[in-house]
Amino acid sequence: MASQEQVSSQPALPGQSTLQGIAWMVVTGLLFVCVTGIVRHLGSDIPAIEAAFIRYLAGLLLISPVFLRLLRRRPPAAFMKLYVGRGLVHGIAVMLWFYAMARIPIAEVTAIGYTAPIFVTLGAAFFLGEKLHLRRISGVLIGFAGTIIILRPGFESTSLGQLAQLAAAPLFAASFLIAKKLTSREDPLVIVGMLSLFCTLTLLPGAVMQWRTPTPEEIFWLTLTAVFATAGHYTLTRAFRAAPITVTQPVGFLQLIWAVLLGIIVFGEALDPYVIFGGGIIVAATTYISHREVVAARRAVTPPAVGTKI
Repeated sequence: MASQEQVSSQPALPGQSTLQGIAWMVVTGLLFVCVTGIVRHLGSDIPAIEAAFIRYLAGLLLISPVFLRLLRRRPPAAFMKLYVGRGLVHGIAVMLWFYAMARIPIAEVTAIGYTAPIFVTLGAAFFLGEKLHLRRISGVLIGFAGTIIILRPGFESTSLGQLAQLAAAPLFAASFLIAKKLTSREDPLVIVGMLSLFCTLTLLPGAVMQWRTPTPEEIFWLTLTAVFATAGHYTLTRAFRAAPITVTQPVGFLQLIWAVLLGIIVFGEALDPYVIFGGGIIVAATTYISHREVVAARRAVTPPAVGTKI
């Protein structure tokens, strides 16, 4: 009886885990698009580093009750180094992203941000030991090609906003890789809480130097940003725990489609054929990689015909 239960229960687990990782990544994309819309709405009146600081401080206050309870067991020293390092690189990246978001179109910021998966995929292979199966890297590379098509008209003259986002991409990639490393041992809420804590500390000196008293409306929007972003980091951590980065990363390309629609519908940003064509390539790549990963996961736990007779 026990052997029958094992046979019936085991095959579903890897495929189910892959689907959960993909689902968490889809939710993550939607939450981060909400963040994008709010920051775009705020514009450039408030300094980028101050806006990023207020966002992370609000996020830290939001989760502090649960975070402090979970932190009674102090993380190992090796993990603390990872938390500090992640807070540093992520804090700088967020500051650059806030700067870019206030100065160039939403679709362009999001598209440039998709250079990060190249760094993520290579880093996952070199530092985390994940295998680069053809079906995995093909989705990332094809999706990246789609972003290049979208960006092509915008690179005729490079702006400071574009340069800021290009600089942020490898820093976000490093942050994601560290998060993936931490998910093997740490609670997702602790990982998110530590990110909020060390990002706040990283941004504090610059925020003090450029401080401008925010209006009540700005505080409201930045607090709402913290709600969506903190939830997004939690769902992102769950996605990393459920499936390899090279599986979940291509799904993140869907965020570009939502960002383009947000820019057109809410902010009246222009849409050109490059965005439509590149977006179609990204959707196709995302759909393909998701399907292939589920099929591969099911095959991995299905014994051959001879094996079932033993």
